[in-house]
Amino acid sequence: MKRKLISAIAVAGMMVSIAACGGDDGEENKAGADGYKGQTLTVWVMDGSSPDQWQKDLAAEFEKKTQAKVTFEVQQWNGIQQKLTTALSEENPPDVFEIGNTQTPAYAKTGGLADLADLKAEIGGEWTESLNESSVFEGKQYAAPWYFANRVVLYNKKIWADAGIKDTPKTRDEFYDALKTIGEKTDAEPIYLPGQNWYHFVGLAIGEGAELVKKDGDKYVSNLDDPKVAAAMETYKKFQALSKAPKDKDEATPQQGEVFGKGKVGAFIGMGWEAGIAIKANPEIEKEIGYFTIPGATADKPEGVFVGGSNLAVAAGSKKQDLAKEFLKLALSDKFEGQLAKLNGVIPNKESLQSNLKGNAVAEAAAPAAAGGGTTPLIPEWAAVENAPNPVKTFMTAVLNGKSPAAAAKQVEDEFNKRLAQQQ
Repeated sequence: MKRKLISAIAVAGMMVSIAACGGDDGEENKAGADGYKGQTLTVWVMDGSSPDQWQKDLAAEFEKKTQAKVTFEVQQWNGIQQKLTTALSEENPPDVFEIGNTQTPAYAKTGGLADLADLKAEIGGEWTESLNESSVFEGKQYAAPWYFANRVVLYNKKIWADAGIKDTPKTRDEFYDALKTIGEKTDAEPIYLPGQNWYHFVGLAIGEGAELVKKDGDKYVSNLDDPKVAAAMETYKKFQALSKAPKDKDEATPQQGEVFGKGKVGAFIGMGWEAGIAIKANPEIEKEIGYFTIPGATADKPEGVFVGGSNLAVAAGSKKQDLAKEFLKLALSDKFEGQLAKLNGVIPNKESLQSNLKGNAVAEAAAPAAAGGGTTPLIPEWAAVENAPNPVKTFMTAVLNGKSPAAAAKQVEDEFNKRLAQQQ
């Protein structure tokens, strides 16, 4: 889920107007003797996020509980940042809206999101900490974790069987040894790992406990010269050496699912939906695709992963904040959070709800790593770093081409810091 943060210009432009809207304690925010009868809550959800049945069931229960109605308005990802920025600056913004987890800090910084500390205290006691981190900005709860996904190993069961491998690996070393065996005993490429699959690298860094940025006075600067970042990159380099993939391309150039679909690759690291790309390229590959959790250094802890997903937020300018919170209490309840996980195969915001993923091979492989996962730095300043040419990708390719991690970090440091300074 590659979601860009809101642009610096858009953020700056909305700050004054959102502040002018502010919260509203008017009559629309109050429940009378008939609850919220006659009111309608507007909820923006992104295309594909919430199934029709989930919306229908939730709307019925919401109306029964509050006497109010809810209108779901489905939005497209393309252009959503500017559309939401504009909407939040207007008099009648959407009351509740879905927001990418890595986008949340930028919106929170502007004052566009309502403080949900009371909601967190009431219903958020069991939210998985790693999934809730993106909803918190400068110590305050500005959103609520909704659903998530992370990378897994997709492998070709026939190739692994031909190599004599019976069990899926449980540790990083076992994974590496299995891939080496594939290279030795079959004519397949052990793993397709392009040099710039940087979200996987972010996961490895998370697993090492590394931070990609650090504070220098009152500003953020590159932390790529951290030995923990170097350790993550050395792990990446070790596995990438087993691949024929280009060192200067990412997983979409070409689409790694299409490469895997040709049936000559033992495994790749990607999102579960990338299996669909492989199957579209070669329908015969479907019966050979298996999934397992990316193994970590020890069997008791999966590899670190980048966890992408969405939060739900309430507009600071909404005149129906109490009603919006009633909606969130239902939407995030075990009943509807569990239903969403089951229908969409996404990771729910509580580990106790992962039982809803049973029977979904991709989700079952992804779920064990979610609690130990994380994101890119949750700061508005991060937005510019991801713009092409991404200096993290440049760093990775430099290491794969022979530079030490320290030298590669030095090479991109000025550009990295320049980008971090763009929103300060």
